[in-house]
Amino acid sequence: MVNLNVNLCGLELDNPLIPASGCFGYGKEFAQWYDINMLGSFSFKGTTLEPRFGNPTPRIAECAEGMLNAVGLQNPGVEHVIAHELPEMKQYFHKPVVANISGFSLEEYVRCCELLDQEEQVGILEVNISCPNVHGGGMAFGTSAQSAAQVTAAVKKVTKRPVFIKLSPNVTNIVEIAKACEDAGADGLSLINTLLGMRIDLNRRKPILANKMGGFSGPAIFPVAVRMVYQVYDAVKIPLMGMGGVQTARDVIEMMLAGATAVQIGAANLTNPCVCKEIIEQLPIEMEKLGISSLKDIIGGAH
Repeated sequence: MVNLNVNLCGLELDNPLIPASGCFGYGKEFAQWYDINMLGSFSFKGTTLEPRFGNPTPRIAECAEGMLNAVGLQNPGVEHVIAHELPEMKQYFHKPVVANISGFSLEEYVRCCELLDQEEQVGILEVNISCPNVHGGGMAFGTSAQSAAQVTAAVKKVTKRPVFIKLSPNVTNIVEIAKACEDAGADGLSLINTLLGMRIDLNRRKPILANKMGGFSGPAIFPVAVRMVYQVYDAVKIPLMGMGGVQTARDVIEMMLAGATAVQIGAANLTNPCVCKEIIEQLPIEMEKLGISSLKDIIGGAH
């Protein structure tokens, strides 16, 4: 009998599987396909202080081994999430969730975190300083160690729940930024967000996305994600949530060997709504093949 349990900043998860923000909504649609309570947790749709319609269309572009998105943080705003989405979520998901938070100013990050920190069902605050497809926010904070530390410190002053900072791969030195967040008080780190990409329509001779550029996700970025998780694990002492191109149980194990305590699944949910269920069911089989009795024992095992 194998043990899939992991401990993430004091939260005991039945398994390390966490659908990533932006790829799982509030879980409602996926709950029609399977009992999502089998998940370790899930990170709900990125939330900003005010409602956002997002970027103009087209927002999605296909690529080999992945996709580009420039949705632009479309969401109903934090007050609506607290008044409607979280109470409704309690009906179909009975575990603590990860609240993903974005902002366009330091004050916005602080206020959103302050409000969601008070919500009973929120177990972890995931502060997204790495969204590549909105102008004037998101990634602007995540490409500088000083700015990343500033957001971390400000948010930590108004919260009691664990704070994970979501890091951008679109930087020259992710380790420097990770260490700055740790020094500023981050309880954990999520990495990686999408890579910045672009496609051009050959007939129109113009970018496919209305936003021109967007976040590149999917299996093509998996080796980059594994490398960055491995590097950051060596540099910090706080837990990591690893993500980026994960599609199989073997990918989950590889990400954990690199240093992740929990593993988020993003774009794969969009092509197969049952992918997380299938990975959870496959994990014990792969663990037995590889002689792994407990997932806790393999975190950082490749170092």
